Amino acid sequence: MTQTPASAIAPDNELIRQLAQDAVATLPDPFRTAAAMVALRVEDFADPEILAALEIDDPYELTGLYDGTPIPEKSVTDQPTQPDQIFLFRLPILTEWIERGDVSLGELVTHVFIHELAHHFGWTDDDIAKIDPWWE
Repeated sequence: MTQTPASAIAPDNELIRQLAQDAVATLPDPFRTAAAMVALRVEDFADPEILAALEIDDPYELTGLYDGTPIPEKSVTDQPTQPDQIFLFRLPILTEWIERGDVSLGELVTHVFIHELAHHFGWTDDDIAKIDPWWE
């Protein structure tokens, strides 16, 4: 069993961001460029307004969120009011990672990020499984 060095610190927002950006590099070519254009925000928790809108009482229940218009629903006549963005919520991700105890932090961040990208691309569960074989 690998021991964590005594000098280790908790994964910060920048590490979560880097792990998500590393996940973009693993995407198939048609999606890699488009995924890189989605804004990525890493925050400790979702804002209370977001949780209320989603009717979520426990902020630890939300690990990620896509905010934007999915590609299949976009029109060339639409004027975007804000960029498409993905939020990753660090403390809920870290809590799930600790509770699971059977996946690396990179695997979990990739899974959450790919799931949120699926909303952007309009992917089905089968599409997601081809890119993120989480359940294998």
